[in-house]
Amino acid sequence: MQHAFGTVLWVVCGASALAAVIALFVGRKVWDEYGKSRLVLDSDAGHEEAAGSPAAGRERDAEIRELIEARNALRRRRGEPALDPELELARLTAPQIDASLREEIRDLVIARNHRRVRAGKEPLDIEAEIRREIESLSEL
Repeated sequence: MQHAFGTVLWVVCGASALAAVIALFVGRKVWDEYGKSRLVLDSDAGHEEAAGSPAAGRERDAEIRELIEARNALRRRRGEPALDPELELARLTAPQIDASLREEIRDLVIARNHRRVRAGKEPLDIEAEIRREIESLSEL
């Protein structure tokens, strides 16, 4: 009886392996089409806005407004005055320029002015150009 069990076990394992190999070759088309349905998405990359796009900026601003409103609700419960959402949004989304970056921008503007003077053009106001460069950085 034990000898028959071993034989049956080997026959079943061999038949299963053979059936698996046959199913692999017969079902190749199924595996090629797996995940290509519109109901199955491999990633959300196609639905995401680019980081610097206007739509991403609007979405970011909307989320920040929601957080400010939540903070204002908490402040009102504590009896504190609520913050103006638009002023707080402007403060939070303003470009953060540290001293070293400001100095680097200043060096860039000074070098640009030297090139303008060499070319025979009027030099630009350094402080105004620094502000303009910072504003252009905030648009990125």
